Amino acid sequence: MNLTNLDECIHVVDDGTSLEKVLRNITESEVQEDAFYVFDVGDIVRKYEIFTSKLPRVTPFYAVKCNNKTIVLEVLATLGANFDCASKGEINQVLDLGIDQSRILFAKPTKLASHIRYAATVGVDLMTFDNESELHKVKSLYPDARLIIRVRCDADVAQCPLGAKFGCDIITEAPRLIRAASFLGLEVVGMSFHVGSGCEDPPVFRRGIAAARKLFDYASTIGYNFEYLDLGGGYPGNTGTSIDKIANVINLALEEFFPDPSVKVIAEPGRFFVASAFALATNIHSKREVHNNEQDDSVIHVMYYINDGVYGAFNCVSNDNYHPIPVPLKSIGGKLTSSSIWGPTCDSMDLVVKNINLPTMNIGDWIMFKDMGAYTIVGATNFNSFPHSKVKAIINKHYW
Repeated sequence: MNLTNLDECIHVVDDGTSLEKVLRNITESEVQEDAFYVFDVGDIVRKYEIFTSKLPRVTPFYAVKCNNKTIVLEVLATLGANFDCASKGEINQVLDLGIDQSRILFAKPTKLASHIRYAATVGVDLMTFDNESELHKVKSLYPDARLIIRVRCDADVAQCPLGAKFGCDIITEAPRLIRAASFLGLEVVGMSFHVGSGCEDPPVFRRGIAAARKLFDYASTIGYNFEYLDLGGGYPGNTGTSIDKIANVINLALEEFFPDPSVKVIAEPGRFFVASAFALATNIHSKREVHNNEQDDSVIHVMYYINDGVYGAFNCVSNDNYHPIPVPLKSIGGKLTSSSIWGPTCDSMDLVVKNINLPTMNIGDWIMFKDMGAYTIVGATNFNSFPHSKVKAIINKHYW
């Protein structure tokens, strides 16, 4: 199994071949030194099958902001997913793949004027709003747009809460905004909410759907017939997590509050599709041992320096409240020592893992990090001119 030249292609591997095995094979090659991802295409296929089977009434609009690698978008488009875009650039990237504009939701309640103009030019007419200023902006730039009002519905526990920035209050603001849209002659076609990224509070989806029923009914009293119910994102995607509880809550709530199948129920999953599909391999390029004192030479802490960090793939540590778990790729036994893992830049804030017990490793050894597909690649910078980690794609024969 020679997997050292995976760039720009998908390599078919035997069924049951794990990401860890692929990473080991590549890192054992003398030519490999840079940090890199391995992307398991079959994992996204499996996740798509899970989502559509567990939530049969819900059409997924993949959140492009989560991971915008072209191969990810192509796979999801082929499977039948639609796309949630938050900017002109994301819309353009999706359209460049030949995807029809009708499969795009411009899911950003506050949009740049130039981005609204671009959406009008290319025919992306479905978009969200949560304030009156946005209504006036859309009225002047794209009066034929179809609008979805976004309300605030925060989970009690979420990896990244969003309500502080987006979403109107469903009681004190939403009715007024719908009336304002009606006065302006704008078409409002539905309601959306977002419980927060990485939701750990499944009942919040029932609260959101129940609230939507009331807003749908209110809108009908002033002449609107809402078509869309957008459940937003929040679906966990790391290895070992499940959407079963969330799906059960959603399905029961839809049956109770929206039994009419003519209502188009959509969602904006991001990390669910891509988080577990990517693993990252990093190389230890430097090592520093911290000793107890001059009289006692025993090592009390080891600092490992790797070739990707918080200005690269691990921007998720600060931007996404993520806690990466390092796994040495070489089988190492022996005593565990207090350790930390640092990125390659000159910034002392470039700390990937602050304090963890690890076996002794050496310069040249490799460390694997699983579940690195969500909000990693998209947030990487070129600080200190370090390159972005490349992606090598594989797929098991079963999915090929």
